[in-house]
Amino acid sequence: MEAICQRCHQPVQDGNTFCPACGLPQLVYTADAGTVPGQPERWSEAVRDASMVDWKPAMRLACLLAIPAGLLSSASSPVSFFGIFWMAAAAAWAVALYVRGGEGTAWITTGAGARIGLVTGLIAAWLAFSASGSALFVERYAMHHGAQIDGEWKNRVEMSQQMTATWQAGLGSGDVAQVKDLRTQVQAWMESPWGHAGIEVFGFAINGLLLVFFAVGGGALGARMTARMRRPQL
Repeated sequence: MEAICQRCHQPVQDGNTFCPACGLPQLVYTADAGTVPGQPERWSEAVRDASMVDWKPAMRLACLLAIPAGLLSSASSPVSFFGIFWMAAAAAWAVALYVRGGEGTAWITTGAGARIGLVTGLIAAWLAFSASGSALFVERYAMHHGAQIDGEWKNRVEMSQQMTATWQAGLGSGDVAQVKDLRTQVQAWMESPWGHAGIEVFGFAINGLLLVFFAVGGGALGARMTARMRRPQL
């Protein structure tokens, strides 16, 4: 015998204590012959709050999908330019797999999906940061490409300084000699080992923050899309 859910009006099989479409708990009454009022039975299975996350399977899925997303998003990857898309897709996929394999709930809230995406993004960002730094270290010291790396970096710094000088000349602001002296000091710091390393680390950190941001958005989007797919068709 089937009942009808009071929230989404979807059929609920006899004996189920929650709606398979929206997760609303269903009261089950039994009555003996000749008696009018029925007594509610105990819950036969646990009903999970859609805003809560079971972190054991969620962490497993987050790690599983964060590893390839982090490696693809590292600076050493030829497709790192699309890192934010890999990250958003990985987080949304983790949420979809979590809902599909979950027990006691048919959907999760966007907040729960965002939290799963946050964990996925943190793992992937840490992996991308580590892979980028390790690749740079190996290229400089193990492969002995330090001179080539420094030469390319010096060319980039000089090009940026020339663009800055052209922009300042067009504005015509400030003491020319003072501005030129400041620009020379900045260029010397950027070309120094500490300046080069600091700028590289800053770039890796910004990339990691972007990955986390898009992972949170991907997780929330995945939860929303999963809930919409399970919405009752009227």
